[in-house]
Amino acid sequence: MLCTPLVRVLFSTFALVVLSASGLPAAELDLKHGLTEEQVADGWIALFDGETTFGWNKAAKINWSIQDGVLEASEGEIGLLATTAQFADFDLRLEFYAEENTNSGIFIRTPPKPQSPTYDCYEINIAPPTNSFPTGSIVGRQKATPECPPNTWHTMRILAEGDIVTVELNGEEVTRFEDPNYLGKGFIGLQHNEGLVRFRNVHLKPLNLQSIFNGKDLTHWKEYPEMESEFSVDDEGHLRAINGPGQLETEESYGNFLFQLQAKTHAKNLNSGVFFRCIPGDKMMGYESQIHNGYEAEDRTLPLDAGTGAIFRRTVARKVVADDEEWFTKTILVDGAHISVWVNGYQVTAWNDPRDPDPNPRRGLRTEPGTIMLQGHDPTTDLSFRNFLITELPGRWPSQRKEYGPEK
Repeated sequence: MLCTPLVRVLFSTFALVVLSASGLPAAELDLKHGLTEEQVADGWIALFDGETTFGWNKAAKINWSIQDGVLEASEGEIGLLATTAQFADFDLRLEFYAEENTNSGIFIRTPPKPQSPTYDCYEINIAPPTNSFPTGSIVGRQKATPECPPNTWHTMRILAEGDIVTVELNGEEVTRFEDPNYLGKGFIGLQHNEGLVRFRNVHLKPLNLQSIFNGKDLTHWKEYPEMESEFSVDDEGHLRAINGPGQLETEESYGNFLFQLQAKTHAKNLNSGVFFRCIPGDKMMGYESQIHNGYEAEDRTLPLDAGTGAIFRRTVARKVVADDEEWFTKTILVDGAHISVWVNGYQVTAWNDPRDPDPNPRRGLRTEPGTIMLQGHDPTTDLSFRNFLITELPGRWPSQRKEYGPEK
């Protein structure tokens, strides 16, 4: 397979700069998602981890396979491999490889089984020049005619922001479409239609996030001085949490959202968490996205105390990606019953709450908006936080509610 100079540099940079606390290079940690430390700090996440289809659902019988960080399909039904999480506004970048007669595509803001690219999704086509909508076109909406030779790797960027979708192929803009019927959130799908297609380095950056921490004081956050934890802002503009138990709570409530933050523990095996959809004013009465970077027997797939990124008492992180005493980035996406979590751009959790609805998240599925809380776990608590960014997810355009149920 061919590899562009840009990709060679990207992977070389990633291998050189990312080290674990134990000194192991990133390759030995089996992190093949292709993101650099700088990209992770900038909010990028990997939708495809280079090894598995974790975080994806197969919506059709297709022979998807993975080898050397490449996702490939060549036979089966016409259909999608779709993300388990829905996204609204984002910058999506990936590489693809197609044979001469391959017909494939990247679907965005889509249901898992779209009915038509003209009204319930956007299909950015991968197809030969003889197709009515060649590679880079938005099927049924806008045609593009760029040069895109087969049997080699190409880069594609899809910028979805509000009612505008822009497509770039190999660094050049080929399509820009403004839709008067904004679709809102939806899944991202990789399509097999006909012929061999390959994908790699499928990366996404959420857009239009707003800060909820000013780096100066605790304005818009509620303190609980009767509890043991102490929360303050240090000279570097970081939020420091020491001692416990205790909590710091947002004044605002959030229902369906994407939240990014950075955290750093100041000792080994510390325990903390980010609580969300909390019952306002109650004691940590919400879902908990765990912070605990410990793992057993030098095996990162054996997390201690569920592991950073787990939904505590509900599901375990599939791998401990972060290291103690180093800054790490966490992305939490909450949408209806679904929760996805990425740590340093690597997805560790994709979970649907199967319980019956209940306003108390300890007893059942809570979809009502709630506050976000930072936890001081115990007297050893000593963590720093920074870069709190959030965006609330929209519903679906009313004409598409039949695929998703009532808009939330």
